[in-house]
Amino acid sequence: MTETVLPIGRGITSSGLSQPYGRDSRTKGKIVAGKNQYVVRNGDGWGVRGEGNTRLTASCDTQREAIELGREIARNQGSELRIQGQDARFREAWSYGHDPFPPKG
Repeated sequence: MTETVLPIGRGITSSGLSQPYGRDSRTKGKIVAGKNQYVVRNGDGWGVRGEGNTRLTASCDTQREAIELGREIARNQGSELRIQGQDARFREAWSYGHDPFPPKG
């Protein structure tokens, strides 16, 4: 599986981001997606949260630890990882889902 780094413009929130997808023989060609993972501020530390979850999946002391854990989870689920910067805006994303190349459009 290849890793795609997507630069995210300032001010873009999770509500405006696209969903990754994968194909599974059990879904008979329907689009399925793992939960996108988000690295977010958690008080003085950092955390990893699945999309739509109210609770953190994990708490970490540093952003680096949260990114490493979030990348592992996103890879396992074939989803995307979004990273929140110090200013609370999402600064970048990694995609581990099905990314057609070249992209449509």
